[in-house]
This record gives sequence, C-alpha cells and structure tokens, in this order.
Amino acid sequence: MPTIYMIRHGEAAAGWNADADPGLSELGQSQAEAVADEIEARAGGRLPILTSPLKRCRETSMPLAARWNHDPAVEPRVAEIPSPIDDLESRGEWLRKIMAGTWAEAVAGEGHGGHLSKNVDLLAWRQGVANALLELPGDTVIFSHFIAINVAAGIAMEDDRLVTFKPDNCSVTVFETGGGKLRLIEKGREAVTKVN
Repeated sequence: MPTIYMIRHGEAAAGWNADADPGLSELGQSQAEAVADEIEARAGGRLPILTSPLKRCRETSMPLAARWNHDPAVEPRVAEIPSPIDDLESRGEWLRKIMAGTWAEAVAGEGHGGHLSKNVDLLAWRQGVANALLELPGDTVIFSHFIAINVAAGIAMEDDRLVTFKPDNCSVTVFETGGGKLRLIEKGREAVTKVN
C-alpha cells in the first residue's frame, strides 16, 4: 500500500486575509529545511514530490527537491480550499466561520452572505483532494495546506468536520492508500497557528 507523507507548508509571510498567495516567512524557510531533514530520514530514499501550486507550498518543497535533485510536480487538487469570496478580509471571515462546522454546514451556507462573488463547489474540491491521494501509485511526499490535510484526515476517520485536528506548519501527516480507501497512520504535530 502506498504511504503518503502530507506536509503542511511552512509559516507564510502573510495570512489568508492579507495576501492571496504569500511566500514563506524567514521562519517558514527554516521550517522547510527542517522538514526536508525529517522526510529524508523517514522515507529512506527518494520519492516523488507533489506540491500545491501556491507559493508557500512550492517554496516549502524546494529544500527537499534540491536534495533529491528533482522538481516537484504541481498538483492543483491539493491546493487550499477555494474561497467563494475575492475580498481578502471577507475571505478570512468566511474561512473562520466554516472551520467551526461540518462539510454539510459549509455546503449549505455556500449561497449565503450576499458578498459571495464566485460559485465554488466545495464538495467537488473535497473529493478532488481525496482522489489526488487515492490515485497515487506509490509512496509520495505532498506539500499541501491546513484544510486539505484535514480533508484527507476527515475522510480517513469518517469525520465530517472541516477541522479534525490542527496541523502545525511543516508537520507531517502520514496516510496509507489501498482498496480505494484512505487510512490515517499518523497525525502531524499540532499547534495553534493561523491558517495562512
């Protein structure tokens, strides 16, 4: 069964309500180096690397990619949850609100608020995250985001909450796939951080 090492990106230089696609902070860059050390020790050899297309994930993947001498493949399905709101401040409020509930509640509330500017299919995005992992043919390292990691954990645990745990920046959550199912092997280190 494939083992999937799903890593939350390092600390971003700005929050979700301040920049649509921030890079890493200085701390985030040092976290990326540290998680590269951890994955090298755990994986026991070079594995394929996938990354969200967002800057903070691509930058977090760079130290490991440089050590393994290959470019990460960009996988849009493991990007952060799509927001139906363009305005950054309102987007932050929307995310805080839905993070406190379930997927059923988030989907029911998609059309509420009056300030929504994009039609977003949250359930299709959620299924896309799961499919991205389930389709992997072998052990893989994925650089992703807080909510996307929670999607995989929630599906593996059959838990409908948006947030089933709080993965720290550059924490490693481990899954196995096989038989069309996700299995949560190990939750990543947790911390109270802002979603960025």
